[in-house]
Amino acid sequence: MIRLLLADDENLIRSALATMLALEDDIEIVAQSESGEDAVAAAAKHTPDVAVLDLQMGGIDGIETAQSIAEVVPPCVCIIVTSHGRPGYLKKALSAGVRGFLPKTTSAATLAEVVRTVHSGGRYVDPELAAEAIGAGDSPLTPREADVLEFAADGASVAEIARRAHLTQGTTRNYLSSAATKLGAANRHEASALARRHGWI
Repeated sequence: MIRLLLADDENLIRSALATMLALEDDIEIVAQSESGEDAVAAAAKHTPDVAVLDLQMGGIDGIETAQSIAEVVPPCVCIIVTSHGRPGYLKKALSAGVRGFLPKTTSAATLAEVVRTVHSGGRYVDPELAAEAIGAGDSPLTPREADVLEFAADGASVAEIARRAHLTQGTTRNYLSSAATKLGAANRHEASALARRHGWI
């Protein structure tokens, strides 16, 4: 029996997944969580074999959650399901040790097969997401440039971005300008949107 943890901040999706996966003879849902932090605590308590994690949850995201679960329950393998299949996320997930990465449009039957695959030591990446990731290439941004663009994503002022990033305003402007130049963007807002679309922030 494969002991499964489900984490998704959308109750309807999580409940539907739990109901469908519970129909499988070899899968038992041992815990459900609505945030990354809850998922890590539930993993420590229930020691699941596999965790199916939503990429975008409140608090820590699915990739950070997977890393934390790997620390508290090393035998547990993680699968990310997402409605944001951006190439950068796939690369981050794989480098974080995630064993499966697939879109939320996947059928329950396919997800059950992926659970079995990763539980038995395999990997599964949705072919379309894999092709997009290969086509997109690596991020041209340095970690600091990615940070300031992330802080710029909600339209924050340079002063606010500098405060969040713990940088001077001059240094922040330099990072924003460099990032925009690398991405061929007209301004920080366009650069931030471009980086987000590629999953680089």
